[in-house]
Formats: sequence, C-alpha cells, structure tokens
Amino acid sequence: MNRTLALASFHSVSTISNWSVTLATAPRLSPPFLSIQLRRPSLFHLTPISHYTKKLSAVLAMDSSKACSVKELPVGLDEATEEEYASQSKLLQEFTSISSIDKAWIFKSDSGIGSQAMFSISQPNLLANKKRKFMLSSSISKESINNVNFQWAPFPIEMTGVSLFAPSPSGSKLLVIRNPENESPSQFEIWSSSQLEKEFMISQSVHGSVYADGWFEGISWNSDESLIAYVAEEPSPSKPSFDDQGYRKGAIKDKECSSWKAQGDWEEEWGECYAGKRQPALFVINVNSGKVEAVKGIAKSLSVGQVVWAPQVEGTEQYLVFVGWSADPRKLGIKYCYNRPCALYAVKAPLYKSEAAEFDLKSTEESTVVNLTQSISSAFFPQFSPDGKFLMFLSAKASVDSGAHSATDSLQRIDWPTGGKLCSSTKIIDVIPIVNCAEDGHLPGLYCSSFLSKPWLSDGCTMILSSYWHSCEVILSVNVISGKVLRISPADSDFSWNVLTLDGDNVIAVCSSPIDVPQIKYGCLVDKANNSTGWRWLNVSSPIFRCSEKVMSLLSSHQFSILQIPVKDVSDCLTKGAAKPFEAIFVSSKKNDGTDPLIVMLHGGPHSVSLSSFSKSSAFLSSIGYSLLIVNYRGSLGFGEEALQSLPGKIGSQDVNDVLTAIDYVIEKGLANPSKITVLGGSHGGFLTTHLIGQAPDKFVAAAVRNPVCNLSSMVGITDIPDWCYVESYGSNGKSIYTEAPSAEHLTHLYNKSPISHISKVLK
Repeated sequence: MNRTLALASFHSVSTISNWSVTLATAPRLSPPFLSIQLRRPSLFHLTPISHYTKKLSAVLAMDSSKACSVKELPVGLDEATEEEYASQSKLLQEFTSISSIDKAWIFKSDSGIGSQAMFSISQPNLLANKKRKFMLSSSISKESINNVNFQWAPFPIEMTGVSLFAPSPSGSKLLVIRNPENESPSQFEIWSSSQLEKEFMISQSVHGSVYADGWFEGISWNSDESLIAYVAEEPSPSKPSFDDQGYRKGAIKDKECSSWKAQGDWEEEWGECYAGKRQPALFVINVNSGKVEAVKGIAKSLSVGQVVWAPQVEGTEQYLVFVGWSADPRKLGIKYCYNRPCALYAVKAPLYKSEAAEFDLKSTEESTVVNLTQSISSAFFPQFSPDGKFLMFLSAKASVDSGAHSATDSLQRIDWPTGGKLCSSTKIIDVIPIVNCAEDGHLPGLYCSSFLSKPWLSDGCTMILSSYWHSCEVILSVNVISGKVLRISPADSDFSWNVLTLDGDNVIAVCSSPIDVPQIKYGCLVDKANNSTGWRWLNVSSPIFRCSEKVMSLLSSHQFSILQIPVKDVSDCLTKGAAKPFEAIFVSSKKNDGTDPLIVMLHGGPHSVSLSSFSKSSAFLSSIGYSLLIVNYRGSLGFGEEALQSLPGKIGSQDVNDVLTAIDYVIEKGLANPSKITVLGGSHGGFLTTHLIGQAPDKFVAAAVRNPVCNLSSMVGITDIPDWCYVESYGSNGKSIYTEAPSAEHLTHLYNKSPISHISKVLK
C-alpha cells in the first residue's frame, strides 16, 4: 500500500482533555492533510517514540513498492494547495466561533407574568487561547400550550475578568467574583438589578483565589441572603526569611535584594490542573459588612468542596454541608478520577445575630464536624429538597470500590433530621441503585456529571437531571421518594439532550447531534392536571448558536446513525452485560458510496463516552470530506456496570478488538473503503490508536494521537494516577496489588500491555 505515517507522541502526567498536536499525511488519503494544533504546549512532556527505538525521526515509512520516500516529497506548497489550506483554515474558524451555553438561570419577573432567563455563554478566543465569557438575557412568555416566546436582549454583555458568578435564591442579587492573577486581593461584588451594591477586596492573608474548577468549587447563599459560603485556597503559610546573616525574624518585602524567602514545607497536590494551588478551605462572607470568617473545626487532612447551607431550623444552630476528600494515605490525581473516596460532612456555620440591623459573624470555637455518609465510600453533589426534608447526593461507590477511574453512579437520599440533631449513623437510601445489566429499553444506569442548582419540580420530590444513555445524553425525571425514573426527552431521538434550567414545571434544554448545531428546547408536561408523564418539546428561536450559511449547508449535506456492533467472541465474556452489542456513531455525507476516507475516532478514559452531540472539531472534519466512525467500545460509560467492568485487565486486547470489529462492520456494510482508513485518539484513545497501528499496521494509512499512553511501565513512575496503570492492566486485582515501588514483574506486565511492545511491527 502507498502510504506514509507521521506520528508524534506526547506523554502527560495524567489524562487531559485539550487536543494537542499531531500531523498525519498520507498520499492515498483524500483530503490529503489532517492537522490538529497544539494549543497548550506547557501542559505536555514531549516523549517521541524515537526515545524507545533510538531513532530521532518521528516519521515512520510503511513498506510499499509504490511508496515515495520522505526526501521525494515536495518541500514547498503549490498555489492550489496553499489556497486549499487557507480555505480550510477559514472554515475551521467558522466552526470554532460557534458559541456554547455553559449555564442558565430562571427568575420570576416582577410583574408575576412570565419569567426572565439568564444564559452564561462562552466562545473560543483562538488567538489568546482562552474563552470569552458573556451573559445574554431573555424574557419568556408562554403564549399557549403549543407556543412559547423568548424575547432576547439585543446584545450580550462580556464578563471580562470574571471567575465566578452566582445569583441569590430570590434572584434579587448577583455575586460576582474576580480572582487575581497575582498576589492581589480577590474581588467580591454584590449587584442588584440596576447597580453595584457592595464591593469587597479580600486580602491574600484571609484566603487565596476562590475555586472555580467545577469540582471543589462551591458557592451557596443562605436563605435570607445575608451570608455566602464558598471554597477558596487557604491563606499562604508564612515562609522563613533569610539574609546574609542567616535566619531573619519578621516580615520582609519580596523585592528586598539582600533577602530571600524559603518555599516552606512541601505539600501534596491533587495533580494535573491543581499544580500550584493551595488546599481548598471553607469560608463565609457577610454580604452587608464584607467580613470573612474561616469555618473552624475541619481537619487539615480534608480538602473541602461543593458546600451548601443546610435548612434553617428555628432555635438550632445553622449547619453547612460539604464534600470532603481525605489526603490519607496520600493525594493522587483527581481530575476525571471519581475513584477518590469522599464523604458528606456537616459543620456548624459561623453565626450571626441581628443588632440594630447590624450583622456580625462570630466563629464557633469548638465546631464538631459530622460525617454523614460513613457507610458509603463516595458521596458528592449534595442537594437539599425545597422543603428541607431530604438531602440528595450522587455516589461513585462503584468507581471507588473497583478502582476504575469512573463507573456507574447511584443516587442516594438522606432524610434530614427535623430537629436539627445530626448523627453519623444516618440511614442512606438507594434511590437509583447501580445498574449492572439493563434489559433493552430500560435505564442502563445513572451517569450524571452534575446537578442543576434548582433541579426540583413544584411537587418538591421530582428531580430533573441529565444522564448518559448508551451513546446519547438524555433528560430524566426522578421521584426521590418512590425511585421512579422516566426518560422525558424523546425516546425515539438519537440526538443528545442536556437540561439547562427549569422554568417552574417546564424544562429549558439544548439538543444537538453530530450534524446539527445545538437548539434550545422548551419542555412542558402534556397534561399536568391528570399527572401525565408525556412531555411536549417546543422549538425556541435563539441567536446563540448562529453560524454561517456555508457551515449550515455543509452540515445539511451529512447524515449520522448509531450502529449496534455485535461482540465477536461472546464465549470470552464473563458477564451478560459484556456480551451485549456496543455502539459506534457513524457520520457521513448523504452521497457516501463508501469511497470517502474514514477517520476512526476513539475517546479517552477508557471509562468515558463519545456522545451523539454536536462537536465543532468533528463537524469540521466531516465537512471537509471525511466519514467518521466514533466508537464506544466496551468499558465506555452509559452501558451498565458489567460492560464497563469487562475492560479493566483487558486493555490493549478487548478494546482493540472492539475497534477492529467496528471497522470491519462498516466495511462489510459498504460504508467505508478499507484502503482509506485513519485512526485518531487522545489519552486512552491515543493508547488505542498506537496499539491499533502496532497490532494491525496494514489496516490504517495514517494515525493521529494526542497525549497517548504509550508505555505503562514508564508512565507508572511519573504519573499522578499510578493506580490507574494497575487497575486497567490487572483488573479487579490491580487495586489490591498497587504499589508505589513496582517490582520487575509488574513493570514487565505493564510493558507487555503497552503499545510500545508492538513498535517493531510498525517499523517493518
């Protein structure tokens, strides 16, 4: 076969989601050029494959009687090619400029008729390698059962320099937080509907930056909107100072030439994006006085996050509920790793009392921290019911107990004590248990990445949330008393649906597909009076996702489907769930006759999932002439716990065979040309990509990888997730045999599981 493979290998201390660089060219692959740009080079440690093969070239030439050598390739670009690249670059910019909705809030209008919506929107700023964030508001009026009207503000407002914002429960106030880029104070602003009401500068001696990471992050207003609890970096500890005479007492200025500061005690971090960040700690600010108080009594070994106020019980002390992650025995990487044990805790909040309309925070001297979830290994995303009777939370106990970095969630309930007396032996009730293997058409399990800030319908016991259902994201209603779960987004839709916010008992959501830009939908119960379970979804005209006519024309010329791929060797499956078909999303031109080049796209994790939602990068690739095969191999989220747990211990074999089976499936159906197939993946997807070109080098004309795991025996000694290497390589036994000092036998096993063990086949 006439082909050339260019492959760059990047090794990171953990998995990350940002695409990095590879360049793959193949003379027989048309369009002839695929390039993915490195946007954040500082996040990666470059380890070329040549490190292992003692060759300095990253270009691997495949044997072929017709192949051109690298030297014979033209150095310059002809005019036609240059114009083609310029055209594709412009088209890529048109795709990337499409905005995304990050969050939304609903407030009742002052007139009591209709409501006001506020949308937090982001748009890539490619030149600055950042995201522009802005707000857009709309007035909502439901004119009839079949018609809803959104009146959009004429222009959005850019939120320059804003790290976080959180509306108060009533919607009358808005907290805006601006984190400093240096040692300056954090800026807290309290806005009313028309003006800035309060502004406070919180010194670094009080706390560092407020956490805005989506995980430790937590901001919660109390019921009367006088106090806000939040999570911020603990203040920097004092560091010893020295000059030419030795140790120096007292503070010194950083710019004193004759003096210098030591770094102080080394402290562990939670890996990856938390490098350089101090321990997350809990604080409360009085919005009237600006006084900040650290919450006392929390052990230094606990990293805190996701704080909420417990219901106020008259005559009792006020409590805060938060998630705590223990540093015992040590901190490992936490990004995308739900297997880190955590629990819900309650602690007495700093108190206030009213004296001539003056509010004053008073810290509790002896605060007792109560572990509310001692009987379960994982608890996060605490959410109280509107009447304060229930405390709901998610649990990743399947992940913690098995060691898999992500697995099937469960939804749990605690009945909150009416008298305010807390107990560590509180009964925990399974509302949605872990689903091992569901019957066709039934809930495959709960896979929920977050809760809404207000997820409740007016009955006070029904939550609305989004979850993965095979290759789609769907919207569910959950009765937290009976445990009844309903899929309220259309069951006959292969689109992905994500809930944004609730407007009373109506749902505002977005739906999209690989070939359809996101569309806002407004969901209403068909017959609420008679307790109907059917939902009607209305289209909402919106300026948010507008794109060029060229982009819309290209997308309209494509089609997609979700393929059911039978497992080849069912006899090797130890569980029923592992023997069930897996899925792949196939995107192609409507005129596809099997001649278009095919890109096989592989997600990372491995316990993640590729959804049937709109992806700007994937849509761009399909628009320039590629068909896409997006494989959700066994081990992906959304298919039940048995299918997921079938992969640990079999990486590099079961997942590789699933991908090859999916490729053979589309070839047999006449959807792909076997001589025009390339493969692309990042992190564990890069692990799979490099395995595939090693185990089946004749199958692919090109490969592109981002941040691949190429050598587990090397990775285990430098990564912040060494336990991942053991669990995925050894399976359920990996958690118990994990050690920070791998034996020669362990290193050999890890090497044999790695793509690098197949490098000789690629070089032939």
